[in-house]
Amino acid sequence: MHRIEFERGLILAMDETDYRKAIEIVNSVGKYVDAIKLSWPVILSIGPQIITEISNHFRVICDFKVADVPHTNSMIVSKAVLLGASGVIVHGFGGRDALEACISSSHGASIFVVAELSNPGAQEINAKFAEEIARMAVELKADGIIAPATRPERIAAFRKIVGSMPIIAPGVGAQGGSAREAILNGADALIVGRSIYASKAPIEAVNNFLSEIAYARKRS
Repeated sequence: MHRIEFERGLILAMDETDYRKAIEIVNSVGKYVDAIKLSWPVILSIGPQIITEISNHFRVICDFKVADVPHTNSMIVSKAVLLGASGVIVHGFGGRDALEACISSSHGASIFVVAELSNPGAQEINAKFAEEIARMAVELKADGIIAPATRPERIAAFRKIVGSMPIIAPGVGAQGGSAREAILNGADALIVGRSIYASKAPIEAVNNFLSEIAYARKRS
């Protein structure tokens, strides 16, 4: 199992729950992105076999937001990796033992820790502990953190904490985040969903994001 690299800087959040549409979109744009992110709505609608099917051709990140006691965390992560996931997104607010369980069960897959979510409500509680979670992710040698493209100044703050650790930023497109600003403030990769899979021209949408990313990387 090889850890995920962010050469292109773009992850497709494939939240289409219709199997045929999902596979059509993945097959059309998969080779242009670093990974395909699958979340619970897709798994519950199509079934966990979709992880294996897509992972046979492209890298898959299971966005399971794992947040339970260590034993349960361990089971969730190990099963996701067994099905073919190259990465799993987990929460850090469960504490050190809960996060350690995720990392030790990854079998070489990448573990990405949510530092701060992209929705406005995350500022009410999540943001108060986000920097502490980011520090814990660094100490436990996770493979990256999740920080909000909707608040690019927060990405810049996390970059000072995590050093060279990858930062992945959701919230670009439908949620209003700017691809350019996220990269300029220190994001290594963007998570983009509806702006690509719901587009009438998904490949064109992907190319537009890749151009934005490339431009911002040259300026950063």
